Amino acid sequence: MREIDSSIITETIADLCVRANTRLSPEQEQAVIRASAEEISPTGRAVLSDIRENLETAVRKGLPICQDTGMTVVFLEVGQDVHIDGEPLEDAVNEGVGQGYKKGWLRKSVVSDPLDRINTGDNTPAVIHTRIVPGDRIRITVMPKGFGSENTSALKMLKPSDGEQGVEDFVVEAVLKGAPNACAPVVVGVGIGGTFEKAAMLSKEALRTAAGVRHRKTRYADLEKRILDRIKDSGIGPMGLGGIETVLDVHIREYPTHIAGLPAAVNICCYADRIAEKTI
Repeated sequence: MREIDSSIITETIADLCVRANTRLSPEQEQAVIRASAEEISPTGRAVLSDIRENLETAVRKGLPICQDTGMTVVFLEVGQDVHIDGEPLEDAVNEGVGQGYKKGWLRKSVVSDPLDRINTGDNTPAVIHTRIVPGDRIRITVMPKGFGSENTSALKMLKPSDGEQGVEDFVVEAVLKGAPNACAPVVVGVGIGGTFEKAAMLSKEALRTAAGVRHRKTRYADLEKRILDRIKDSGIGPMGLGGIETVLDVHIREYPTHIAGLPAAVNICCYADRIAEKTI
């Protein structure tokens, strides 16, 4: 049994919050660069040039990529051979989020009650997803999720008879409706199967996939490509101002489901698909 003090988790979370908000992964940055090179619309190229300049400035000056520093989503993969000393795990995570958002001068956007709307002052609590996995390590993934894009996401309980085409049409419709308000070019996470809440969770997890990585199953990889092509053909373009670079990538995750259902969910993220990870 490996002992890990909760203070290490707190410190790691704090650092990841700052890192995720100030720099994209190399894969995501390359996706933006590719889009900038391939965009055919003069307006779209100008928008993508501004995006690239913004990304470079954020890294150089240690500033947030976007003023919306998101609600912090934290994925924890905890080895079953780990024992955590000190604070309870979720308390350690939330303390790390609070420290990180204060240390990084990141905007605090979380309210304590969805109806009372009183700001918590430190961007806590985080949305925490924990899985117990083999091993003696803890893999921590921090995803600050801005709500300009989060608000455009969708879920639909399709019928089994809707089939693959029904899923494709639903995803494309949701993205075309939401992309102009989601700071396109967007990244699209798609969840298929499970139950109502599992499909939504799958779509969120799909956003963790590195840009350019296709699904391991040919059928789903082909579906990702068809969705990409249909969205590009829409002409929405960067920031909804016209062009072909409406979407940077589409990622699908699937799960077994009931014979009577075909749940499908779309979680949309802007070009700043902010992910920071560390294993301790």
